[in-house]
Amino acid sequence: MIFHMPLHVSQVIRKNLALWRVWRTLKFNPLSSFAGCDSEGTSEEMSAVSPEKPPHTPVMLKEVLYYLDIQAGQVVLDMTFGGGGHTKAILSTAPDVTVLALDRDPTAISLAQQLAEEHDGRVKPLPGRFSELEALLSNMNIKPGSIDAVLLDAGCSSMQMDQAERGFSLSKDGPLDMRMDGERYPDMPCAADVVNTLDQQALASILTAYGEERHARKIASAIVEARRVNPITRTQQLASVVAGSFPAAVVHARKDRLQRPAHVATKTFQALRIFVNDELNELHAGLCAARALLRPAGRLCVITFHSLEDRLVKRFLQGEDLSNLDQYHFNPRKQGSKKGKKLSGDERDGGKEPKVPKEMNLWVPLRRKVIIPEKEDVRENPRGRSAKLRAALRH
Repeated sequence: MIFHMPLHVSQVIRKNLALWRVWRTLKFNPLSSFAGCDSEGTSEEMSAVSPEKPPHTPVMLKEVLYYLDIQAGQVVLDMTFGGGGHTKAILSTAPDVTVLALDRDPTAISLAQQLAEEHDGRVKPLPGRFSELEALLSNMNIKPGSIDAVLLDAGCSSMQMDQAERGFSLSKDGPLDMRMDGERYPDMPCAADVVNTLDQQALASILTAYGEERHARKIASAIVEARRVNPITRTQQLASVVAGSFPAAVVHARKDRLQRPAHVATKTFQALRIFVNDELNELHAGLCAARALLRPAGRLCVITFHSLEDRLVKRFLQGEDLSNLDQYHFNPRKQGSKKGKKLSGDERDGGKEPKVPKEMNLWVPLRRKVIIPEKEDVRENPRGRSAKLRAALRH
């Protein structure tokens, strides 16, 4: 499987032909000497998640079940099975419901297989990415326009964050990996390959595009300087490099958009994870697959966890053509030519776009405004506090 570079950054990197040749080599021959990509001996640990103890709490479960409105005998597609929380609730909502459980993570598929055995085949595990979904379902003789409801829960799962060896977490030291597919594609570059191979300009572009990081150049410079001494192969090693590029006062004062304390490397980790897993292109592929697979009046629920994802989903449901993601500006800080200019809602989302006639849009929103978790849900599941849910009916 060839690793495709996300569109937003690929054009920047292609300008540097030497760098592009390095990346082409990297696609087929990752830096196997880096400990950051060494997952030997972790497969047993990854598959040893106990089915008796849920590895995560499903986000906005009540809202998802309400808007999906599952009926007896329906076929539901859970495009991100994860720990199975949403699927288990869907199975218990109505009798004779069948759930097609997709996930690119081998650990999640192992859990889906266990659940399938418990529910006598009502769960159909599908190992793969969003972009592989239509081919997987075609092999099962499931035709377009035959699915009753689709749930897409984007982003990183709690299982991935909680396992240090997966390399997603800032708080746990582990190899700098971040591949959601695990070892399904051994030739796929990991985060260690990215930070140790790409030049400063390309790294800064990744941090800006996918992390919305204001200090991308400073961080990219620090990474390049640090790797000259030793390759950056561990998560906390990278976190320290990023923190070291800021004065101490900034390190301890940084907060997120909700004014919560945030590590200065949070956006760097987000950007690398999105880049390594090609998440925005995969999300778009998943939305297109849902559009093709849903029957008329079928329901779609999409949960996102940061503004890049939510803007993409919002525009897709508005009927905009996102086949070329490069033409869309997902970073609101780039908008507006005059300092202090107040931007409209459309401009904050990346500039005004032509309105799509209602008769041409396939989606009818089930709720006009985006849905966010209730305060009680945030207390019980703090990791879901940034979640946003959009629900729509297919024409």
